[in-house]
Amino acid sequence: MFYPKSSARFLFSTTALALMTIPPSAEAQPQGFNNDEARVPAYTLPDPLVDLAGKPVADAAAWQNHRRPEVLRLFEDHVFGRTPSADVGVRFELTESDDGAYNGRATRKQVRMHFTGRGQNVAADVLIYLPNQAKGPVPLFVGLNFNGNHTTTHDPDVPVNQNWMRRGENHRSNEEQRGTSASRWPFEDAIARGYGVATIYCGDLDPDFDDGFQNGIHPLFYRDGQTQPATQEWGTIGAWVWGLSRAMDYFETDADIAHDQVAVLGHSRLGKSSLWAGASDERFAIVISNNSGCGGAALARRRFGETVQRINTSFPHWFNDAHQQYNENEASLPVDQHMLIALMAPRPVYIASATEDLWADPRGEFLSGKHAEQVYALFGKAGLGVNDQPAPDHPVGDFIGYHLRTGKHNVTPYDWTQYLNFADRHFGR
Repeated sequence: MFYPKSSARFLFSTTALALMTIPPSAEAQPQGFNNDEARVPAYTLPDPLVDLAGKPVADAAAWQNHRRPEVLRLFEDHVFGRTPSADVGVRFELTESDDGAYNGRATRKQVRMHFTGRGQNVAADVLIYLPNQAKGPVPLFVGLNFNGNHTTTHDPDVPVNQNWMRRGENHRSNEEQRGTSASRWPFEDAIARGYGVATIYCGDLDPDFDDGFQNGIHPLFYRDGQTQPATQEWGTIGAWVWGLSRAMDYFETDADIAHDQVAVLGHSRLGKSSLWAGASDERFAIVISNNSGCGGAALARRRFGETVQRINTSFPHWFNDAHQQYNENEASLPVDQHMLIALMAPRPVYIASATEDLWADPRGEFLSGKHAEQVYALFGKAGLGVNDQPAPDHPVGDFIGYHLRTGKHNVTPYDWTQYLNFADRHFGR
């Protein structure tokens, strides 16, 4: 049965949630939307343990040294795009360190990442909260946000981001947006459990609209005469992921952060990004996908909820141009999303779904984790440990974790509790 690193060079030095698209109800979905399991087409998944020459992958070494790079390149060429080679300067500026955050329970650090190339400059701000009670370097969660760092907290000392936003008059944010996404970022809960949390506004790296790749970091990588990425080069998700890796570069320099215990997480389109970050940068010790759906954890071949054609039509800037050839042609993809999950092996990965989030195909997200188990088995690591999708609000899994939360497309305290528990277990806390 057939189942069918960034190459950029960096000049490196250091110094001292856009408005979320919530899927409509099943009754209001666009014409052609399928939320009926009986209408899922028959499909055959590519086998992660058979290489492009048809040779079986027999052990962990063969996966890590041969098949994994092969699968990674397939995702680069057919889905997310390759990061082009370029001499891009990267510099970190610590703009603030204040140990009085959250009534003295946390230290707030703000770090500006400066990127320079081809006479242009782009900056992205990293907001970090670290627990003051820690006796040494702390494990950290990092993720992109949709609306600017100031929306993730009511902390008045986090400046309002003035880059392009979906929210706000003239696509600019203002003080009224402060804390509007705070429910998705329970900094104080994480701090109380001994974790740091860091976040970056995705639009600092690349705005989330089809601008022809004229803003953000893409132009820093253009060759002479180039005005947009080539067919197999990166889209917006690739740019967001590049920024997450540069944040990881900073974490490795910060003595307060246990850089070997950094978990990357994301929700929805930023969940797709967290998975691609974990696949392309193995320094991320845990990878977490929250309701990531099509292009994230959900199997494309199921054509349930959002499809490849729908996502490429609505968001053509997210992936590379080569991905367009798989519109209504998912069976021709040389990969599917179980192989994306498999790229995390043997590191822990967590997939979360929601009962009312049919647009993201909860069952397809579960099945990606299930079909990735065979790769984890090469390393002697247990996966989900169940054959059937669990009941709502009953987390399962070992090195592949999963839960189906009651509710809608969102990030909730319940989700964060599971992620913290997962990190406790795998970080030995």
